[in-house]
Amino acid sequence: MKIEKIETFCVALPTRRSFGVSGGAVAVAGRPSLRVLVKVSAEGAHGWGEATPIPAWTYETAESIVTTIDRYLAPAITGRPAWDLDGVTTAFDRAVNRGFSIGAPLAKSAVDVALHDLLGRAAGVPLGVMWGRRRRETIDLGWIVSGRSSAEVADSVAEGRGLGYRAFKVKVGLGPEDADVVEAVRLHAGDAAALWVDANQGYTVRSALALARRLEDLGVTAFEQPLPANDIVGLRRLRDACPIPVALDESLRHPSDLATFVRLDAVDVAIAKVQRTGGLTLSRRLCALAEDCGVALMGSGLTDSDLGLAASLHLFSAFGIDTPVDLNGRQFIDSPYAGPTVEIRDGTARVPDAPGLGVEVDERTVRDLAVDVL
Repeated sequence: MKIEKIETFCVALPTRRSFGVSGGAVAVAGRPSLRVLVKVSAEGAHGWGEATPIPAWTYETAESIVTTIDRYLAPAITGRPAWDLDGVTTAFDRAVNRGFSIGAPLAKSAVDVALHDLLGRAAGVPLGVMWGRRRRETIDLGWIVSGRSSAEVADSVAEGRGLGYRAFKVKVGLGPEDADVVEAVRLHAGDAAALWVDANQGYTVRSALALARRLEDLGVTAFEQPLPANDIVGLRRLRDACPIPVALDESLRHPSDLATFVRLDAVDVAIAKVQRTGGLTLSRRLCALAEDCGVALMGSGLTDSDLGLAASLHLFSAFGIDTPVDLNGRQFIDSPYAGPTVEIRDGTARVPDAPGLGVEVDERTVRDLAVDVL
């Protein structure tokens, strides 16, 4: 099958509640959350992908994702065989070249995921079967705590526990009360709950170490991206001195980034994140490298709607990730375009069995939700 058409739809999805990271707001209650959905068509078959524009987390915006796909990526691969995922990756890098790391990963990811969905649908099998690796049928999820007051923390943890969640992730790097927030989460979640923190690049080596010493006593299992992504020297110093494992997220845009940290002995845990790494093709390479090098894997998303949620579940299942993951989209946004979709019950997501991603998209609803960001 040859790729015939690539369409972008920037959709305004309902926001369930506000959510922030050290860089700023990710979702704001009462304000629609924008997601860029991509449809790839090839000789009667089609597939869908998703990009999450969050300027508080990275440099790609809704406007840049739409124009990058429409004006650069789509022309570069139209007419190519849909199965040639490696060739598509090469064409993407020629269309939008790499700088220090991968270029325009969110835009590239949306198209790459749509191609995977298309191929799985055409073959009549879910992605794990197409890849020949599906190690898990379910993935445990973590409940995200981003509140700052004791009352907000108590309410958030109680809500998560009420929905069956047994693991909690706390956003830190937001202020001097970070350690107190984590302590409150531990108090309300109980000693048996899995607990880890994510600073989204919010600390220096000194401040990260000071916090880590308090986190160790609270049974925190991982300290995610404490320093700026490109502070390789600082991350190595921190890894040597930190009493809890340091997990890298924003630092790992491309598999070659992980290779650098492995050579420098500067990584404990690699976070698998589909959009950050430019899609499933490069994410599978990164996860395989981590596995071969003995680097532990954890999983995370980008407050995805259901298309991105499903893509992540297939990836994490393929590599057998057995620790709770941060796929928090359902906590903060709705996906009204999705018909039969991912099932989540008691804090556990079932890896879809239907062909491709396993999410049925109502294109009429997509078009109704679409907004013109240009």
